[in-house]
Amino acid sequence: MELAPLHNRPAVEAIAAARRALPDIPHVAVFDTAFHATIPDVAATYALPAEWRRDIRRYGFHGLSVQWASERLGVKRLVVCHLGGGCSVTAVRDGRSIDTTMGFTPLEGVPMATRPGSVDPGAILYLLRRGVELGELDDAIEHRSGLLGLSGRSGDVAELERSDAVEARLALDVFAYRVAGAVAAMAVALDGLDALVFTAGIGEHSSRVRADVCSRLGFLGVDLDPERNSNPTPDADVSTKTSAVRVAVIRAREELVAARAARALLELAHLRDFAT
Repeated sequence: MELAPLHNRPAVEAIAAARRALPDIPHVAVFDTAFHATIPDVAATYALPAEWRRDIRRYGFHGLSVQWASERLGVKRLVVCHLGGGCSVTAVRDGRSIDTTMGFTPLEGVPMATRPGSVDPGAILYLLRRGVELGELDDAIEHRSGLLGLSGRSGDVAELERSDAVEARLALDVFAYRVAGAVAAMAVALDGLDALVFTAGIGEHSSRVRADVCSRLGFLGVDLDPERNSNPTPDADVSTKTSAVRVAVIRAREELVAARAARALLELAHLRDFAT
């Protein structure tokens, strides 16, 4: 529960409520981390003492969304930017996750609506040593950081884009800079890049974020078409015809991936029961 309190607690509560309401119907849990089980040790391992590494490794999240996007495009070397309230950037080779920005918890990686993304661990230790209580620190990095912390007013990209405040501009600039850097890092993991996907709330709806991110990735062959990018209806290509890297806006459909997995498991269980 402590690894992802914003997600696991309501999920467990929903499972309990569903089992009370529908006790005679099979229930299937589909985990967002499962798609990232293929990440190699070189990308999953933290440089920590061996006794800590038995439990602490990089697991990754947003796997259902990334799987859906990778299936929609079907290219060899793909980077998926899942940008919503939570944000992650994932490298997918031949339909398999090989690296991602979220790690042991959903706090790692790029900035998010209210979470900071990666922060120097020394800064956290500094705050603790200065007397910041653990509960206050936990609340701050889960609920008061990220775009909200940078802007001082909102974690909503649409609201920040309407603002003329310097702090709002800084928040958007930091966000785009860090996402672009993550895409470049994932291109290293892939030995190149064939396609780039933007998905989830920000990825699907913010033409400004897509443009700001892609403007930093020209050296990888990314060339965004301003007209296509202005108001696309997912699923849509938004790169120029001459772009070396395909850029697409894909509608997030995690629920379909979860439903498909649940159906496959139930069908397998039925076949096993029939066989016995």
